Formats: sequence, C-alpha cells, structure tokens
Amino acid sequence: MAQATISIRVDQALKQDFDSLCEDFGISTTAAFNIFMKTVVRERRIPFEIKTESEAQKRQKALDAFAAMRAAVAASGMKEMTLEEINAEIKEARNARRS
Repeated sequence: MAQATISIRVDQALKQDFDSLCEDFGISTTAAFNIFMKTVVRERRIPFEIKTESEAQKRQKALDAFAAMRAAVAASGMKEMTLEEINAEIKEARNARRS
C-alpha cells in the first residue's frame, strides 16, 4: 500500500504530552493517528462526541453557579460582600501573586 504524509500544526506542549502518552501506550504517534483515521473510516463518524454549549446554556450554568455560591454563603452565616470589598480582595490576590 502506498504511503502518504499528513502535516498538521499543533501546540508544542500538546504534541509533547500526546507523544508521551502514546509512548506509555506502547505505540507511536503515527500509529495513534492511523488507529483514529481507520476508526473514523470504518464507523463513518468521529469516535467521540464533539459538542459545544449555546450561549444561553453557558449563561444559565453561570447563573446557576452564582446562585449556588450565594446560597452557600447564606448557609454559612457569612455576610455578602460589597463590590468594593470584592475588588479589594481581587487586587490583594493579584498583588500577592506578583510578589
């Protein structure tokens, strides 16, 4: 069977992580891509789910998380912080991280 070459660009760290994982599996990166491609062709689908959330779903998840945090604060007996107090804590954390 004639061989062909595929050239793709990926993040260097991702490539290193992938190469290392393939080595742990006892296969080469080339073998891993061949397995993937053969599976796609045989099953005529990507062998894992690819999906994204709509903006409305992301917004609802954020609102739900915010409501859960507010409920946890209320249950703990802590008082809610003002915007100024929140910003002061953020500024303090950033300064500490820079130091």
